[in-house]
Amino acid sequence: MVNFHRTRSLAFYNKPDLEPAHKRPIPQGPYDTWDAPGLVDDFRLNLLDWGSSDMKAIALGNRVYLVGHSGISNLVTGLDEDGIVTSVSWAPDGRRIAIGLDNSQVQLWDAASSQKVSTLRGCHAHGSRVGSMAWNNNHILTTGGMDGLIVNNDERMRSHIVDSYEGHTLEVCGLKWSASGQQLASGGSDNLVHIWDRSMASSNLPTPWLHRLDHHTSAVKALAWCPFQRNLLASGGGEGDGSIKFWSTKTGACLNSVNTGSEVSALLWSKTERELLSSHGHGYDQNQLILWRYPSLVKMAKLAHTSRVLCMAQSPDGCTVASAGGDERLRLWNVFGVPEIPKPTPKLKPEPFLPAIHMR
Repeated sequence: MVNFHRTRSLAFYNKPDLEPAHKRPIPQGPYDTWDAPGLVDDFRLNLLDWGSSDMKAIALGNRVYLVGHSGISNLVTGLDEDGIVTSVSWAPDGRRIAIGLDNSQVQLWDAASSQKVSTLRGCHAHGSRVGSMAWNNNHILTTGGMDGLIVNNDERMRSHIVDSYEGHTLEVCGLKWSASGQQLASGGSDNLVHIWDRSMASSNLPTPWLHRLDHHTSAVKALAWCPFQRNLLASGGGEGDGSIKFWSTKTGACLNSVNTGSEVSALLWSKTERELLSSHGHGYDQNQLILWRYPSLVKMAKLAHTSRVLCMAQSPDGCTVASAGGDERLRLWNVFGVPEIPKPTPKLKPEPFLPAIHMR
């Protein structure tokens, strides 16, 4: 039986020696740490997600655990016949979660009742693990497999496969929909990034890509759409590449690139500031999170891990980040500041009493 428990941690504050102009204190250590035994040390898998209901999901071997304010619950236990869990992804409603498996299938679970809702079969070639998933809305789930295929599934329909995208020749390890739901970014073990547009979809033929981006020299898992600039995508390359690149998905042009020195496993934009957080593993400057100012790409903070960082997820309010490492630890970081508390609407002063006007 897996023992998933919290360990104590201390937070030290990062002095602004990386960017003198930066004044917000950034804790250099996590404010909370949990043991996560059984976490698969595989760069290409997506084993951590944070839902809109403020519940984190993490896959440990053939189990999925939910981590919330009240503690930990075991959602899925013992999928031995289906192999290990290779990806998890919350639906936008925060109630259902998709679980990708090593045997090419996807299961949908209701988190509140801990009941399996359905199983999506035939999305990918038999034995092709589903290592990446992304929801477009509450009903369209996009899956990426080791077979290089990307599939849109409408979970409401018996024949759930509604679109397919063919362009990768090796495993699809990163998928992200834009905020508008119009464009999909995909990254693969073939070192490619593709941009797909829903307006180009066909019910009879695979959807052609809008852009094929081949500047990376290693697998691309890390993808992040910019929340404050439309058509801006950040991508990160694996070991042997280590670069973060910024793309215009309107033109397909590479706008900028920075060499981080180590594999980039995940990217997260701040929802309130022009900042980007990257996580890292193998390389000469490794096992850490790096906070960047955009577009200057000045390093604002470097937060150390004891092992390669495999996955990251962001809280619904955008301020907190969870990271999972090869040391089988789940860490929580206050990276992006404190959520803003909306100011109360000022009360209007009552109008002075007006004397009555008598009509004759």
